[in-house]
Amino acid sequence: MTNGPGAEQAADRVWTIPNVLSMLRLVGVPVFLWAILEHDDTLALLILMGSGISDYLDGKIARRFGLVSQLGAVLDPVADRLYILSTLLGLAWREIIPWWLVAVLLAREVLLTILLLIARTKGLREMPVHFVGKAATFNLLYAFPLLLLADGDGTLASIARPVGWGFAWWGIVLYWLAGLMYAASLRRYLRARTLQPVSPT
Repeated sequence: MTNGPGAEQAADRVWTIPNVLSMLRLVGVPVFLWAILEHDDTLALLILMGSGISDYLDGKIARRFGLVSQLGAVLDPVADRLYILSTLLGLAWREIIPWWLVAVLLAREVLLTILLLIARTKGLREMPVHFVGKAATFNLLYAFPLLLLADGDGTLASIARPVGWGFAWWGIVLYWLAGLMYAASLRRYLRARTLQPVSPT
């Protein structure tokens, strides 16, 4: 994205297509929770698939048409985390996934929260976004509808189960790898600040 007045205007815009997609994803979170707790698996699957598609589209559109904004930089990861959290809790409550999986992914979120708090106390407003983190999110968002679809005894469920768990395991590994990469980035940033020469007053 080029720098200049146009880029600054795009960064401050609110009503862009990527931002609207992120807002719709956020609105879908409570609807998804209601659907999965009420065993309305068709609606829950549609919402999860729509979330995964819109997550891909909002980033693609934002980069392709220069619509990257400050609001979008906040909305997109918030929507991702809310969907992951709500889906984890819903699937665990339904006993579709084990509670240890919830604990493993939530532990990574705790780690990232601690890193962000440390970063902000040291003057770093946000952590750089790694491709690994986005890949982890995509894997998890693809795994969840497949695991929900696998909650049955038919042929489709038998096919969806191993594929869903394959995405889930890749998502878990990449999610933690991204967390460790954030920790390494923060360590390098803090080390560079420590080594900077002090300007004479």
